[in-house]
Amino acid sequence: MHILQHLFTDLKSEFESSRKGEERGIWFIYTIMAIITPFTSSKTSNLLRCLETLFGFSVISPRRYYTFMASSKIPWQRLWPCLWKLIPEPLTEGRLIVALDDSINPKTGRNIFGCYTFFDHAAKQNQSKYPWSQNIVQVGLLKSIKGRWACLPLAFRYYHLKKELAKCKVMFGKKEVVFQSKMEQSVEMIIEIALAYGKPVLAVTDSWFGNNGLWKPLRKKLGSQFHMVSRLRSNSNVFNLPSPPKAKRQGRPRKYGEKLGNASSVAAKVKSLAEEYTVNLYGKTRTIIAHEQVVMLKTLKCPVRVVWVFRKQQWVALFSTDLTLSLEQIVEYYGARWKIESGFKELKQDLGSAETQTRNPHAVTNHLQLCMMASTLTWIYADRLKKIPSRRHSVKGRTHFAFSDVRRLVSEVILDDDFSKVFPVPKKSAIKSLVATLLRMAA
Repeated sequence: MHILQHLFTDLKSEFESSRKGEERGIWFIYTIMAIITPFTSSKTSNLLRCLETLFGFSVISPRRYYTFMASSKIPWQRLWPCLWKLIPEPLTEGRLIVALDDSINPKTGRNIFGCYTFFDHAAKQNQSKYPWSQNIVQVGLLKSIKGRWACLPLAFRYYHLKKELAKCKVMFGKKEVVFQSKMEQSVEMIIEIALAYGKPVLAVTDSWFGNNGLWKPLRKKLGSQFHMVSRLRSNSNVFNLPSPPKAKRQGRPRKYGEKLGNASSVAAKVKSLAEEYTVNLYGKTRTIIAHEQVVMLKTLKCPVRVVWVFRKQQWVALFSTDLTLSLEQIVEYYGARWKIESGFKELKQDLGSAETQTRNPHAVTNHLQLCMMASTLTWIYADRLKKIPSRRHSVKGRTHFAFSDVRRLVSEVILDDDFSKVFPVPKKSAIKSLVATLLRMAA
């Protein structure tokens, strides 16, 4: 219990030291616990039912709780940096490894903040390619926890379509929402995280984010403290490193050497040179066939280490702007990027953030903030445990514990009677309850 006590005490201290602040702090803590507890989905009405049924809240009315969930007084700007500091040993080999991606969150109701008809490139045959949904750009910390990789949500932004903002004003409280591209939103979040930790940052992204739109502004702001691992597009041209000039001549030195071709043509040439490597990939020690080469990319205007990984009929090209990373590290880090995808599933389906239909901008944002913070706290709890959590439901080929296993352990702790002694649940006094009963009888 002391793990959760330490975590929640630090978070509660970020609320104002007033009667209202103390009240919000207690409601905030128990709402987080209601989301983590596998009681039901995290709709606001279900969370209130959980507070009343499991934790014994008796002085909170639906109206007051809905007002709290849509409140603009929750100090998120202090809560998130506080939570970042609670992550034990966030560095991996001396650097912060963050995953960056966006996700579609389908909705059914109208007038929901941040909802537009976004294109879903991952839509199945029986799904609409332009669902009515929210587009969430998220940054998460990739960290090895008890022998398995996990993605801890650190920050997010709602992406608004420029054409929709041009039609009419979209207000967030008293402020008008100003258009920002996904790259601009990503740059802001990564800079904020990097400055909070003051450590080198390695961003692991897919090919959509792995370009100069992300690299140039972050490199300009963070300098050599920022590097990137991403996937190389098949039509990206690669060049040899420039050879040193044999004699002095006028003009600037060459930046690029001989053109090697695009990633696809180079893959065909170097396939015969590929060798076997042993890497930690997707939770197992695997043998891969790969070839690496340091080349120049005109898209980033810098040298990168490219790793071509060959399968039976396919290949994939990964690159790293950090030339000190080995082939094994590049493959392992990019393989760990998949944890942000499974994190989206945990967030939307396991915690149930996709089922909420709140419409108020503050209510929509607060709900997702709470769900993401609950996810991060769950992984922090798993990291601070002395023993490795056991897997409850065995799956062929999977031996590591799952997110649901940690939620079950957290639920056992927070439902213990000793926990309510540390964070007392507000209840009606016996005298007031008796008076209320007599008044109802007299009426």
